[in-house]
Amino acid sequence: MFEIDLLFCWTVNLLAAGRMWIRVTEVDWQWPRNGAAHHTQEYPGPELVVRRGQMFTFMLELNCPLDSKDTLIFTVETGPQASEALGTKAVFPTSELEVGNAWTAVRAAQKGNTVTINITSPPDAIIGRYRLSARLSSRRKHSDRKLGEFVLLFNPWCPEDDVFLASEEERQEYVLNDSGIIFRGVEKRIRAQGWNFGQFEEDILNICLSILDRSPSHQNDPATDVSCRHDPVYVTRIISAMVNSNNDRGVVQGQWQGKYGGGTSPLHWRGSVAILHKWFKGRFKPVKYGQCWVFAGVMCTVLRCLGIATRVVSNFNSAHDTDRNLSVDKYVDSFGRTLEDLTEDSMWNFHVWNESWFARQDLGPSYNGWQVLDATPQEESEGVFRCGPASVTAIREGDVHLAHDGPFVFAEVNADYITWLWNEDDSRERVYSDTKKIGRCISTKAVGSDSRVDITGLYKYPEGSRKERQVYSKAVRKLFGVEASGRRARVRRGGGRGLWRDDLLEPATKPSITGKFKVLEPPMLGHDLKLALSLTNLTSRAQRVRVNLSCATILYTRRPVAEILRESHPVRLGPEEEKKIPITISYSQYKEDLTEDKKILLAAMCLVTKGEKLLVEKDITLEDFITIKVLGPAMVGVAVVVEVLVVNPLLEKVEDCMLMVEGSGLLQGQLSIDVPSLEPQERALVQFNITPSKSGLRQLQVDFVSSQFSDIKGFVIIHVATAK
Repeated sequence: MFEIDLLFCWTVNLLAAGRMWIRVTEVDWQWPRNGAAHHTQEYPGPELVVRRGQMFTFMLELNCPLDSKDTLIFTVETGPQASEALGTKAVFPTSELEVGNAWTAVRAAQKGNTVTINITSPPDAIIGRYRLSARLSSRRKHSDRKLGEFVLLFNPWCPEDDVFLASEEERQEYVLNDSGIIFRGVEKRIRAQGWNFGQFEEDILNICLSILDRSPSHQNDPATDVSCRHDPVYVTRIISAMVNSNNDRGVVQGQWQGKYGGGTSPLHWRGSVAILHKWFKGRFKPVKYGQCWVFAGVMCTVLRCLGIATRVVSNFNSAHDTDRNLSVDKYVDSFGRTLEDLTEDSMWNFHVWNESWFARQDLGPSYNGWQVLDATPQEESEGVFRCGPASVTAIREGDVHLAHDGPFVFAEVNADYITWLWNEDDSRERVYSDTKKIGRCISTKAVGSDSRVDITGLYKYPEGSRKERQVYSKAVRKLFGVEASGRRARVRRGGGRGLWRDDLLEPATKPSITGKFKVLEPPMLGHDLKLALSLTNLTSRAQRVRVNLSCATILYTRRPVAEILRESHPVRLGPEEEKKIPITISYSQYKEDLTEDKKILLAAMCLVTKGEKLLVEKDITLEDFITIKVLGPAMVGVAVVVEVLVVNPLLEKVEDCMLMVEGSGLLQGQLSIDVPSLEPQERALVQFNITPSKSGLRQLQVDFVSSQFSDIKGFVIIHVATAK
């Protein structure tokens, strides 16, 4: 990495009337001073990076002193065909004071041949790369002389900026923190995965600006597109579309089929930096492959880099409502197996999106604050695969008619989950199951710590409360123009088949038995799974039940991959009796069909003699193990030893294993470390050195990688002290 001088030399001539040519010999951009004041010192350069609505300072070294009567006139321009009419160009003289919401320049000091200039941009200035030039007022016909370029970002520290965030702790977390946590798994077993956002890494700022320039909006009309970049609503909507590759040569190509030939499995990514570098160096060819957490991680990097406070949010049991009817309709057979050809909607184990903080000038102040943005290409919005920004407040209050994409987000956290038994004669009937399971444990990383914060209450009122019912009725009116009767209105369409089902919305009869899967031992990768189905008779009379069990490996979208178990049990339940049916699934049954998501779905269709039907389901994520320790204090520029304990999770020998290590400010790029062959369930300690380059809290990610099992992921937070 080369060193960049703080002084640039230019041959800039400014002709004063009746005097000699004035030449600018040096421009000192005051990087340390401006970087500290604008919270941009982490950007690696070489350009000056500042935030809008705030003064920045630079010094001009001249070949002779300026006369006190001389006025410098500055011009700033951004984008192609810059013009004052579009707001992409501003011309302004030095003055005594700053002037309102406009570009201003003040001659702050002059000592000999050195002039200190303070320039302030308006708080709604267009963000991006600017060209700065100057001339003397006495020579209006003389062309401006270029002084250099700088990058202007959104400013969450500026109260007049639409992206202003009042809390300094939240600004540190949501703008400046270059690592984070993404929550994955299932509702009952939420797991934390580290993610390297890396917004201050080499070339990332330039790549983020390139993403804006590669958008179809810019390619079609670059001048107009740049003129709209003052608005966070516009910018985030562009980024939401460009992070996926569905309508353009965006950054990441999605893949949900479990096959990743010719690319990288979504679970192998540890952060955004490698993805963004690959897209840029590959001449904007989409990077293969991503799933929801990858899209969210990349978008968080881009928006934090541009100066918008952004966080990653995980919604467990997330609805994908394809027909906007606020209902997820699942069709199953007599063994509880999903019928893929009939089921258009889906409920994912989890779905990950982003929230960004900014004002909604288009909606009004009631809807300021967190805005949902989702780059995962699920449904089109105005003809493009993108989602948001949708006000979180609007979602909670049922104002689904407001821009942008409120109905889709509202359904993700509020839709009913309706199960239908599809009979052999092509008839269907409702099956009793939990209809309120959508939108659970909505989670994000806590400010200043690695703990999980449940933010479900920001999206909806308590399930079943009077306020929640009122909001749902309001959303129904906004969407369909009809009144809701009861908690769920008669407005849904059956399975996306275009049929109003007024006669089918009566809830399924609550059966006289209850059922629940219980895990008897922790479900460990490489081990047999031991569970029990517990059935309870709620009546004072004996009952007979036919229990049809099925089990399948699944993707995190709950799409079945392969069936690994199907069996049927006749059960007699005495009065108020509880009975447990033991279930064992051997490693040999699931090892060949287990996906990298490491998920298994159990289903039990319980058919009671009176015609009652109960569906019991259980999602299982197989556990794994890795521990990471830092052996000693960490200090900038000083090597420190990291020790990793790994375990072969399988009951067979594994070879050709590796540790993949990554961490912004801790090492350059990625580190690969060979791990010796491991016997069944053997443990091994692996040590390596890292030399931190930046101080503060840093995240080190370590993945245990093998071709014989899915990546085992871990991370540790390291406090790096400044060198003494």
